[in-house]
Amino acid sequence: MSTAATPAPLPGRPDIRLVVSDMDGTLLDADGRVPDGLWPLLAELRRRGIVFSPASGRQYATLAHLFAGQDDGMVYMAENGSYVVRDGLEISSDPLDPAVTARLVKTVRQLADEGVDAGVVVCGKHAAYTERGDRAFLDEVAPYYHAHRLVDDATALDDEIVKVAIFDFGPAALGTAPALASFADTHRVVVSSEHWIDVMNHTADKGVAVRRLQDHLGIGPAQTMVFGDYLNDLGMLDAAEWSYAMANAHPDVIDRARHLAPAHTDNGVIRTIRSVLDI
Repeated sequence: MSTAATPAPLPGRPDIRLVVSDMDGTLLDADGRVPDGLWPLLAELRRRGIVFSPASGRQYATLAHLFAGQDDGMVYMAENGSYVVRDGLEISSDPLDPAVTARLVKTVRQLADEGVDAGVVVCGKHAAYTERGDRAFLDEVAPYYHAHRLVDDATALDDEIVKVAIFDFGPAALGTAPALASFADTHRVVVSSEHWIDVMNHTADKGVAVRRLQDHLGIGPAQTMVFGDYLNDLGMLDAAEWSYAMANAHPDVIDRARHLAPAHTDNGVIRTIRSVLDI
């Protein structure tokens, strides 16, 4: 979609051309569902030439499943920005070195041997791969990884790996995070929720993905609106002048954002877009 062909904003209305929203704790409701009010809003955004982009730690297949049939022109920022796709075509990706992936898998295996109740998800472009197959763990994996496969050895996969995620049944910041400290010198280690930790290349980040997409669309921060609630959203808040923390957001996110939106349980994203853009 060329920004040059999009309608001019009405007088007094900000010239927003890109809206980026985190999913869990931000766009999705208390039950983890896409609010019904989003569908007519997406249609109006398309009519106005405004690109909508879900930005999530979830995989591309999961996001595409959630928005199936409503995603014409939509940009998916999957795997915390390390895999970005529009209309089935890759815009950008940031694959991990296979040796790093193998070292991460072996680290989590060692933690499990030591009694830590955690499991690893190796996130490829085509699917997510797990070695742990018990129902309790897979129930945590399934909502975020629609396409997931149980494998014997997650260090030997025929796929480009863009992220390694670790689920800890205890507090991730206290359990698995210290064991991953050595990776933080060379890679981005993000506590993305109470129980999940994501490891990616240092250059893989939602903020980097937003800036690459801005370049792709030929727009800048003043034309960008973003919404987030957790620490893995901090980077993209810096890439937009219209940056919003949800009322339920982590305190660091609220401090970093320029504006505050109602909580995700109050349809904060939808209400804010409609208010700011007078829809």
